[in-house]
Amino acid sequence: MHQRFGVEVFDIKLSNITADSGYSEIRDLFERYSLLLFREQKLDDGEHIALGKLFGPIEDRSRVTNNFDPVVTTVSNVAEDGQVIEENDLKVSYLKANQLWHTDSTFLSTPALANILTAKVVPSTGGETEFVSTRVAWKDLPSKLKVRIRDKVFCHRYLHSRQQISKSLAIVSLFMKHNDQFWRALWPNPCNGEEALYIASHIYAVQDMNVNDGSALVDRLIEFSTQSQYIHTHKWRVGDVLIWDERATMHRGRPWSYDEARILSSICVTARDVDGLDLVRSL
Repeated sequence: MHQRFGVEVFDIKLSNITADSGYSEIRDLFERYSLLLFREQKLDDGEHIALGKLFGPIEDRSRVTNNFDPVVTTVSNVAEDGQVIEENDLKVSYLKANQLWHTDSTFLSTPALANILTAKVVPSTGGETEFVSTRVAWKDLPSKLKVRIRDKVFCHRYLHSRQQISKSLAIVSLFMKHNDQFWRALWPNPCNGEEALYIASHIYAVQDMNVNDGSALVDRLIEFSTQSQYIHTHKWRVGDVLIWDERATMHRGRPWSYDEARILSSICVTARDVDGLDLVRSL
């Protein structure tokens, strides 16, 4: 897909994948290439969740106990009555916030390992999703900068990224309920030892740095990682499924004509110590 990361996988029906048939091969590709594409899939919500559970526990940001039924999240500008939501609606502002370079769930006490996203309705133009490999970026980062950030800890806050889009979003309770989280600058992959920058638009500070210097450092890392030569742009087709490694990528949505419908279905899988979670925790 990109010359340095990402692969398209052919001749496979994801609804047929089980722990004993096909998953180990998919997981190996996931660990090696960070971004996987499967076209012409027809996953219903149950099959979507079953696929996610092979990778680990399904994330549910709304849960109040550990006893919950996983649900598929709809990323959409279509209301329950089937009408396209007007662009000035707060929900569309939320979608626009996803157009910042980010990594999902860094603001949770247990972040995401993977996102599994599938296209149900796509606009005629626009609405692509772009990806960069923060593993590739780390490899290419100047040596002096590597030394400077290797032992840094980044401070993540959901509200921080939303404030960059809209003052209205800044007061929505959904974005205010999560406590700040602190993660190491690098997330090593326990399967192959590959290190990746663990960065996102949710970062509001760097521990042991003043606000301005910390912000400048994070901005520099994101700008470096998202140079044009590092970007893979995925143009959606109905039935596409993308699975990506949240430990080693950033992504963003792209604009489209908001009078057209765009409906994607998403689940995030929660990272565990077996995925290297203990390696990225701040001590």
